[in-house]
Amino acid sequence: MKLLFDLFPVILFFAAFKLFDIYVATGVAIAATLAQIVYVKIRHGKVDKMLITSGVVIAVLGGATLLLHDKTFIMWKPTVLYWLVAAFLIVSTLLFKKNYIKELMGKQIEMPDAIWYKLNLTWGLFFVMLGFLNLYVAFNYSESTWVNFKLFGITALMFIFIIGQGIVLSKYFKEPDESKG
Repeated sequence: MKLLFDLFPVILFFAAFKLFDIYVATGVAIAATLAQIVYVKIRHGKVDKMLITSGVVIAVLGGATLLLHDKTFIMWKPTVLYWLVAAFLIVSTLLFKKNYIKELMGKQIEMPDAIWYKLNLTWGLFFVMLGFLNLYVAFNYSESTWVNFKLFGITALMFIFIIGQGIVLSKYFKEPDESKG
């Protein structure tokens, strides 16, 4: 359900693009992301930094797209977001010795710090690659192909990457404690 919630603006962007054009779709994506932020704030009282970051990026680049009537800005949005996440993961690990992947997954997996370090950097590099791939598709294929890739291609690549990570890390997964049932 969280995945569907996270993909909500992308799905609405896709639908609006198919029904109208990239400019209407951009406006819809901005509105959907802002609605997500408001909903999370009302429902949970606190909005996570990733959703705020996504909201700022879509508002700035989407706003520039609408204001200047130039689709280049919205096409850069996924790349900017992926590269911000990558920079956050890589810089936090290399400079501050902080591993956010471990913080997210540490309760489910017990691994040596060296493996956590590699996992964090692998995710960072994956996001760098996604950013470059987005730019490649955006500027070498049709607008429609890019929109399809943004929803289906990126989602599929994420899914494949997560499955691959799960297979590699499966030996570290904790067994559920049945005595706490």
